Amino acid sequence: MIYTETSLPGVHFIDMEPIEDSRGFFSRFWCRKEMQTQGLPFEIAQINASLNVNAGTVRGLHYQRDPHAEAKIVSCTSGSVFDVAVDVRPDSATYLNWLGVELTADSNRLLYIPAGFAHGYQALADNTKLLYLVSEPYAPGAEDGLRFDDPAVGIVWPLDVTSVSVKDTEWPLVTGVT
Repeated sequence: MIYTETSLPGVHFIDMEPIEDSRGFFSRFWCRKEMQTQGLPFEIAQINASLNVNAGTVRGLHYQRDPHAEAKIVSCTSGSVFDVAVDVRPDSATYLNWLGVELTADSNRLLYIPAGFAHGYQALADNTKLLYLVSEPYAPGAEDGLRFDDPAVGIVWPLDVTSVSVKDTEWPLVTGVT
């Protein structure tokens, strides 16, 4: 596995290194020892999957507040997605900066998003599926989020937003981030 830090400190690409033969390929998806060696300790508490039927669908931007803050490792298993991480750590030099990257089913690329970042994504193709590992179990009382269209964050989604949940339209604007 190849680990590459992105422009947002703490957020990393993880590129799988497939071993190919006539049957296809085999690759590690996650390795505790390698994560620790990279300074990215991560224990799996939950594995989530999502199906996004229509291109343009946006989910997020979600995070959990301390002491339930969660890291995620995100992969696209079918279709393609514009995956976004937003720094929501108020004391960070990159507070409210965001990174958006395309993940596809064929890229063998994962995105590691550390605790302290909101996460969201937009399906770029119909029937896009995601699978992501989460370091903390869902804690309803710690759930928080940013609006996908918050002008203070300024995410530029690649497609027109065709579908978003009511909950995700009701997150407070960035002045409400704690």
